[in-house]
Amino acid sequence: MNRERKLWIGFALVMLISFSVLGYYGYQIYQESPPIPKLIVSENNEVIFTQEDIKDGQNIWQSIGGQEVGSIWGHGAYVAPDWTADWLHREALFILNKYAQNDFQTNYDELNPEQQAALKIRLQNNLRPNTYDESTQTITVSEERVEAIKHLSDYYKGLFTNDPKFNQLRKDYAIPINSISDETKMSKMNAFFFWATWATVTERPGSNISYTHNWPADELVGNKPTRDLLAWSGVSIILLILCIGIMVFYHVKSGEDENIPAPAEDPLLKQGITPSMKLVKKYFWIVSLLMVLQMVLGIVTAHYGVEGDGFYGIPLDQILPYSVSRTWHTQLAIFWIATAWLATGLYIAPAVSGKDPKFQTFGINFLFIALLVIVLGSMAGQWMGVMQKLNLVDNFWFGHQGYEYVDLGRFWQIFLLIGLFLWLALMTRPLIPVLKKKTKEKNLIIMFLISCTAIASFYAAGLMWGRQTNIAIAEYWRWWVVHLWVEGFFEVFATVVIAFLFVRLGLLKTKTATLNVLLATIIFMSGGILGTFHHLYFTGTPTAVMALGATFSALEIVPLTLIGYEAYHNYKLSKATKWLEDYKWPIYFMIAVAFWNFLGAGIFGFIINPPIALYYVQGLNTTPLHGHTALFGVYGMLGIGLMLFVLRSLYRNIQWNDKLLKISFWSLNIGLLAMALLSLLPIGVWQAIESIEHGMWYARSAELLQHPTMNILKWMRSVGDIIFAVGMVATCWFVFQLTLKNKKIRS
Repeated sequence: MNRERKLWIGFALVMLISFSVLGYYGYQIYQESPPIPKLIVSENNEVIFTQEDIKDGQNIWQSIGGQEVGSIWGHGAYVAPDWTADWLHREALFILNKYAQNDFQTNYDELNPEQQAALKIRLQNNLRPNTYDESTQTITVSEERVEAIKHLSDYYKGLFTNDPKFNQLRKDYAIPINSISDETKMSKMNAFFFWATWATVTERPGSNISYTHNWPADELVGNKPTRDLLAWSGVSIILLILCIGIMVFYHVKSGEDENIPAPAEDPLLKQGITPSMKLVKKYFWIVSLLMVLQMVLGIVTAHYGVEGDGFYGIPLDQILPYSVSRTWHTQLAIFWIATAWLATGLYIAPAVSGKDPKFQTFGINFLFIALLVIVLGSMAGQWMGVMQKLNLVDNFWFGHQGYEYVDLGRFWQIFLLIGLFLWLALMTRPLIPVLKKKTKEKNLIIMFLISCTAIASFYAAGLMWGRQTNIAIAEYWRWWVVHLWVEGFFEVFATVVIAFLFVRLGLLKTKTATLNVLLATIIFMSGGILGTFHHLYFTGTPTAVMALGATFSALEIVPLTLIGYEAYHNYKLSKATKWLEDYKWPIYFMIAVAFWNFLGAGIFGFIINPPIALYYVQGLNTTPLHGHTALFGVYGMLGIGLMLFVLRSLYRNIQWNDKLLKISFWSLNIGLLAMALLSLLPIGVWQAIESIEHGMWYARSAELLQHPTMNILKWMRSVGDIIFAVGMVATCWFVFQLTLKNKKIRS
């Protein structure tokens, strides 16, 4: 059996076993997620909340932006608090003060340590036992909790409506006045907040650990790291070191990649340009415009962290609330990066066969219009949802779903899924005749089509939850999209495309490229598929999810330890021959991808991967530190690099504006690094220290986040932002200058 066949078998086994395990524990999550009761009642059988209240409350929370307004269970935005951590701590203090007043006629914080310890034990005996009756589907709460619920309901009502006492706090949290103006809606959202908080402190049946594995950390209620959390953190670190050693040994043993003499001239000069290939340039216009728009929205969103009710005195929150600007900022990142990659695929597929199938140009034009409608339509719907112009059902279908990265309404999700399958058809049709010829590139093309099929198919995971699905289950499927679709199969697609481009440039043999792609995919997917679970440690999942997530997410980091070799290899290729100087900047962006893979995805990713780390930092600025440097640093840089490869091929005999590209490349990289090191990293570290010392509630509090020194660190981000913005504008300017000044494309 040859090596290629063995790798195909290995690839099939990794996919089969990994998805079987992922599916099995998905079933377990359905069975063991925190129950949504029919009723929440007092000890006197007074109905406090109903199931309808909780489910409608979840939808109301989603309609105002959901995870874009604070967070639930640590997932979401970072300016407002985590509502579960906030409610839990306020509830604990309310009950402790009540105990202290009854027993000692004073407040809890004025008691001596011995008295406080006794009251904390009483509080924990009140909050932690699971009073859910499965036969009646009822949760019973103590009279003290009933009083706490009423007190906190009034507190959150004042915050989200128009109580003048909360004007400063609303500004600190970037929550517009009257975000919810209907008292009935507010009461229902409080029901959802209480139920989500109940799951963080209530022990699972037959266990002394809460549904969220004792997250968030809060010493008052007995939420502290569990034994399993500590043990599996150790396992993940040991496994990481072991697998890095194995990876390095394998790399040294296998020796250098096979080098072949570079062709005397660019092979792509001999490649014809079909009519459909010429059409992809307008996709790059949209990519460029969305990049700039996303950057502008990023500036607005970041500014809300220091001026929560406007933009330099302009009351912007009344027409563009923080939840909308952040939604658009994150969503547009996915849109422009995906568009750059999809356009590259649309260029490569006909390039292989050398001709367009029937209606290929019509399909590409139709897909272009469809993508524009999806982008603009979903953005309009999200604005209308947050501005409370839609009812709950219409909001689910056309407005704001409230889940980070998949905020667009269900109608737009379905529309996008159809568009992805149209893209898949446009990719497949030109390649079928090539596959039938059984050329040397057959296996590479098969891998290319597998990755394309996965990109189209796995977005369907975003349709697996309904309007009122338990958030623990919705989170499971959401991370299928965010982790598997964005971080997984797009990664495979990128690996194949880069290998294919180097083959077409005559710098790699087809067989070598195929073997490298298969091996890289196996290594990545071995950790990547089950690594999805590291996002789900504290979202109402079984303990086994933590064990698997900790183990396999560590494996995701392993191949990144050799990323410097990839960067050096790409750099050597760029120097292989004179004509390759024309590809300097596309290849330099590939080198940047390798750097950010190591720093953003690797180092900053592993900071938040082990369970013990994530227990204290989930929902802190260590997450956007990883998010910015991995999403833009890896996928964004790669999108720009692929776009430049295609443009270089389309405009092969045109002298490029190297000065502009130099500004673009260095500004983007230096700006992103400055943003990370001057602001996001120090803020995240400071929050982590406070989380360990005091608890998650304090790490996300206005008291800490509006500290004068913290605001200085937020302003420091503007240094990187300005440099970065120059790079974004330069990239956009370059694309339009190249494509509009040189309207004739070589044929």
